[in-house]
Amino acid sequence: MSKRSHMTQTETDLITRTIAGDSTAFEQLIFRYDKDVLSIAARFTRNAEDAKDIYQETFIRVFKGLGNFRNKSEFSTWLFRIATNVCLTHTQKKKKGEMVPLSDEEDASNTAYFAVSDSKTDAQTQGNEITRRIDTALKNLSPRQKMVFTLRHYQDYKLKDIALLMNCTEGTVKKYLFEATNKMRTYLHDLYE
Repeated sequence: MSKRSHMTQTETDLITRTIAGDSTAFEQLIFRYDKDVLSIAARFTRNAEDAKDIYQETFIRVFKGLGNFRNKSEFSTWLFRIATNVCLTHTQKKKKGEMVPLSDEEDASNTAYFAVSDSKTDAQTQGNEITRRIDTALKNLSPRQKMVFTLRHYQDYKLKDIALLMNCTEGTVKKYLFEATNKMRTYLHDLYE
C-alpha cells in the first residue's frame, strides 16, 4: 500500500481548495497539525518565543510550497520535514543566548527515561534541577544530534521516520542518536544509574 493512499480524501480536498485560494481550507489544514508542529519546535528549542517563530515560519513555507506538493508522500510527512528543516536553520541563524524551558512541570515529566536517584526530598526542586541539567546538556548537542534526540525521545518517532523527515539515511540517524545519547550520558552521568 502506498503512502499516498493513507491521505484522506478530506485532506486532499483541503490541499486542492487551498491551492485554489480558499483560506478556510488552509486554516483547517493548519488546525490538523498545529499542535504537532508547535510540539516539535518547543521540544527542539526549549524556548517559547523561538518555538512560535518556527511554527509561523513552517506554515508560511507550507503555504508558499503547497502548489509543489505532489502527493508522493503523506502530507504530514512533507509538513514535518519542513518543520524539521526550519528548526535546523533557525538554530544556525540564532545567536547563542539563554534558552528558557516552556514550563518546568512539562519538561520534568519528559525526563522519565533517566533513572533519577532519590537523594533529594523536595520533588519539585529535584524536577527543576533535572530540567535545568537536561536543558544544559541539550545545548551541547549539534543541531542535527539535538533534532534526532528530540524526535526520538520527546516525539516518539521511529528511526526510519526520522530519516525521512531529515532527508538522510537511517544509518545517519542512528549515528546522530548514538552520539547524542553518549553526550547526554556524559553530561548527566550522576542522574542515572
